[in-house]
Amino acid sequence: MRLREIRKARGISQLKLAMDLNTNQNTISRYETGEREPGIKELINIADYFNVSVDYLLERTDKPDILR
Repeated sequence: MRLREIRKARGISQLKLAMDLNTNQNTISRYETGEREPGIKELINIADYFNVSVDYLLERTDKPDILR
């Protein structure tokens, strides 16, 4: 998952992201290390937060655009 890459590129700390997504920093850290996988709801929330597609977040495409 591209979470760490996107977060760092946007200059957002794990703590800020966790607060904005109403979760905790440890959860974000575990998502980034692959120790834990987010559920569908969490994936959608993360993708919406960064304004990218879930496929981009999951590295299924290199195009971050959301098709609407």
